[in-house]
Amino acid sequence: MEKVQIGIIGGSGLYQMAELQNIRHVPVETPFGNPSDAFIVGELEGVTVAFLPRHGRGHRLLPTELPFRANIYAMKLLGVEYILSVSAVGSLQERYAPTDMVVPDQFFDRTRARAKESTFFGEGIVGHVTFAHPVCSELGDILEESCREVGVNVHRGGTYICMEGPAFSTKAESNVYRQWGMDIIGMTNLQEAKLAREAEIAYATLALVTDYDCWYEGHDDVTVDMVIEYLNKNVRNAQLILKEAVKRVAAKTTPNQYRDAIKNAIFTAPDLWPEETFDKLEAIIGKYR
Repeated sequence: MEKVQIGIIGGSGLYQMAELQNIRHVPVETPFGNPSDAFIVGELEGVTVAFLPRHGRGHRLLPTELPFRANIYAMKLLGVEYILSVSAVGSLQERYAPTDMVVPDQFFDRTRARAKESTFFGEGIVGHVTFAHPVCSELGDILEESCREVGVNVHRGGTYICMEGPAFSTKAESNVYRQWGMDIIGMTNLQEAKLAREAEIAYATLALVTDYDCWYEGHDDVTVDMVIEYLNKNVRNAQLILKEAVKRVAAKTTPNQYRDAIKNAIFTAPDLWPEETFDKLEAIIGKYR
């Protein structure tokens, strides 16, 4: 299988880039089923990258339907060491305006039905990964620098609260999240970040602000049309940012800081690992047996 160091998760506008050359579709099978779609592998200014349309081409999958484990495991099978995740979010603070970019450094979980899709461990192998700092600071630096290079208004840091969806927040919920000090809200990135850490892949989010959620007095309540309008405005900026970020990641001289993230996280002794479970997780834990 072709090996790719840099993976990008996002929407269709991100792999339909004029600068992306030698495109090929690469299906990847995993022990956790099929990913959201085939990967779009190509060269971005000479750097090979693997794009995954998070919701499938044509946006067919709800956030609760996403095969998070298959998506991240497939990245691992491709040899990915760095994931840049691009995601539309709502703003919970006035300073984050629509069309701004945010590079969050924390996540807060408000999902209810994703326990199975939030970890690779279980079925006889117990692991508790360190997750105090869920975002790779080095990738965060690169995304921030890339935004500034492109001339986009960017905010570094803050907390992404991950809600269940698919409906947007009620006004009461939105106001509570603001009182908690949350900064932006989305429906997908927390599970990706958790699984990337377990897979020893560095992960960071480029959050595209599309709306003020529904808390902002004088601002229209969130509508699909509004989200799509601002998302389309953000797409070209995101393409330019990724183009710059990929170049910077490829030029890195330091190794992936999470390459041994689960070295001390597996509590079950190797001689007790069920063979069937080990076979499923071999791409991740094989080196620790």
